[in-house]
Amino acid sequence: MPGSVPLPLGLDTVGLQVPWYFRCPISLELMQDPVTVATGQTYDRASIESWVATGNTSCPVTRAPLADFTLIPNHTLRRLIQEWCVAHRSLGVERIPTPKQPADPDLIRSLVAQGPALPALRRLRALARESDKNRLVMATRETRAALVEMAFGAGGSGEEAQAEAMAVLALIGMGEAEAAEVVGREERVARLGKVLGSQVTTPLEARVNAGAVLEAAAAVSGADARVVLGAADGVVEGLVALVEDKANNARAVRVGIRGLFALCLAKENRPRAVSAGAAAALARRVAEGGCAGEPERALAAVERLCRTEGGRDAVVCGAGGGEAAVVALVRAMSGRAAEHAAGALVAVVGGSEALQVEAVRAGAMSQLLMMVQGGCSERAKRKAQHLLKLLRSAWPTTDSMANSDDFLQPY
Repeated sequence: MPGSVPLPLGLDTVGLQVPWYFRCPISLELMQDPVTVATGQTYDRASIESWVATGNTSCPVTRAPLADFTLIPNHTLRRLIQEWCVAHRSLGVERIPTPKQPADPDLIRSLVAQGPALPALRRLRALARESDKNRLVMATRETRAALVEMAFGAGGSGEEAQAEAMAVLALIGMGEAEAAEVVGREERVARLGKVLGSQVTTPLEARVNAGAVLEAAAAVSGADARVVLGAADGVVEGLVALVEDKANNARAVRVGIRGLFALCLAKENRPRAVSAGAAAALARRVAEGGCAGEPERALAAVERLCRTEGGRDAVVCGAGGGEAAVVALVRAMSGRAAEHAAGALVAVVGGSEALQVEAVRAGAMSQLLMMVQGGCSERAKRKAQHLLKLLRSAWPTTDSMANSDDFLQPY
């Protein structure tokens, strides 16, 4: 067939070819969800979204600037592709599914306009849970601002409506303006603390949602706002309780870790976090490998808390003792979390020759040398070099590395 290209290996077993206009110009693969951009060119949604997300502002084919980034579903082309797939089913071609379209912005506005009505809030929550595309459509300043008002009791919303609005807000997040509306009102910060701290009377889901809203506010705010959030009664203690959730609810643990990380970016919050058991709880999660997909933030918080009075001892206790803490930190010394694991390890072994020997025995040297020689940041390399110096006296005297200064640059 003229103007067509072979299918990828696996479908090209009988010389079957796909018309070029069914192929995405970016990926050169059969389009699953064809969409048209402002220039009139059609691409697979995933490919063009990735193109735009990396900072490109022009059409990949024409190179013309994109006047806007609206993606219009090309239903006609999708149906033609589906018909082609069905016609070639006997050759092993599977029909592409019909993609679920994002929620209609007009529907979102209509639901929000109904105020704190429970059916409308529950519908918004269901839409937010459904897909990332829906959450993106919902994450407008107007929608988020309205949800903040409903979540904190404005407009006469009752407890149940407030909980539903908080749940939606937890799913779509907040911008700086909405975060300022929360942090700038003492009664709203106090409400977050009350919900988070009521571990006996408040359901876990409600506490997790409050924690997610607090983390979203802290993440987009400055140090002063983080101090305000961290000083509220029940906030830090509630986040620690989420990290320690006995049922190991992954979302609860993840929200707790993210919230503590965000608050511990402010030095003023760290003593309170240590007193509330955050250092021990986070260290226990690191030692058990149960960080719910957030090892980097957990270790970053542990590193900061280790520098706080009482933090180092709390980390050691939470991990199950000095040797267990060393082993856990050495094991975590890889990937993006390596820098923070190395920083925490400096604090843990700094005053103990026995623990320095244990770190060497646990394999810290090879991990540190990989950090120095690898593609880590300069800050991570400096931490690794400092730890290498600290552990030098614990190296076996027969090891030629013990007499080498090749990797020991000034810290």
